[in-house]
Amino acid sequence: MKAIVISDSGLELVEKDVPEPGDGEIRVRVMRSGVNPTDWKRRTATDAGAVPNMDGAGLVDAVGPGVLTHHVGDRVWVMLAAHTGPHGTAAEFSIVPAAHAFPLPEPFPYDVGAALGVPAVTAHRALTVAEAGPRRLAPGALDGRTVLVAGGAGAVGHAAIQLARWAGATVVTTVSSPEKAALATAAGAHHVVNYRDGDAAAAIRAVAPDGADIIVEVAVAQNAALNQAVAANHATIAIYANNGGDTAAFDIRPHMMLNARIQFLILYTVGEEALQAAAEDVGTALRDGALPIGAEHGLPLHHFPLDRTAEAHDAVEAGAVGKVLITLD
Repeated sequence: MKAIVISDSGLELVEKDVPEPGDGEIRVRVMRSGVNPTDWKRRTATDAGAVPNMDGAGLVDAVGPGVLTHHVGDRVWVMLAAHTGPHGTAAEFSIVPAAHAFPLPEPFPYDVGAALGVPAVTAHRALTVAEAGPRRLAPGALDGRTVLVAGGAGAVGHAAIQLARWAGATVVTTVSSPEKAALATAAGAHHVVNYRDGDAAAAIRAVAPDGADIIVEVAVAQNAALNQAVAANHATIAIYANNGGDTAAFDIRPHMMLNARIQFLILYTVGEEALQAAAEDVGTALRDGALPIGAEHGLPLHHFPLDRTAEAHDAVEAGAVGKVLITLD
């Protein structure tokens, strides 16, 4: 099979033997591979020979011993492939735990399946760590809550907007340009604030006088003061990335007076229970039509063939707006 592997010089297209699934594993014929910031960030010399990329979508090609949940020919979307083994999705075939492959029903295209994974599951986690819940998402689960999504034009921000709106929240998002504002609006945000244009805190308070109950944060080093200014009583600031810097400063007493919660999250160590809950809710939202993609829905798509995977990684590293996908069919 054709596959991309990590090498000393970067990413290299090679021919490899088709891998066999082990106990509890399935083999997926990859049709689309999703590229996330975590994919280029995790490439190190110690990963030499491994196939990168966490997310993807395709067809079950073989099942390993003990697998009763999947069958050859099933359409699936997968998550965390490159985290659970050396067979990521930047290849014609990938090996994943059966528990990390989820139904992709017709008529949803492989593009949609490959765009779920890390972004949607991360967004779900950010929306379900508040002190008073909810722990699961469904229509009505966030009724009466205000959710502030930092960076609403990013892949996680896009998924957070869609999931929060599906669950009944009032969704406010911050962006850095009119073009990104249009994307966040297309994703479903009720209110969009350009933080480079005037007083962002005043603009957020104008539409959410009581403040934001859940803040989905991508750049806490830059946004700590803004979050403090707009956090509601008992607010949760859910931090899933370190864009803009690795160190953030918090004023203790203002957060203390709000009983605010600062919650870090990453999927690699969140635990299987949280991953499965997220995937189940994401699947329900998908079937409800709540997770469309494409420029008209706020998430432009950028397709690359397998032999240009290095360019795809470079595009994500450079901050491409939208979702970068590797096409293998």
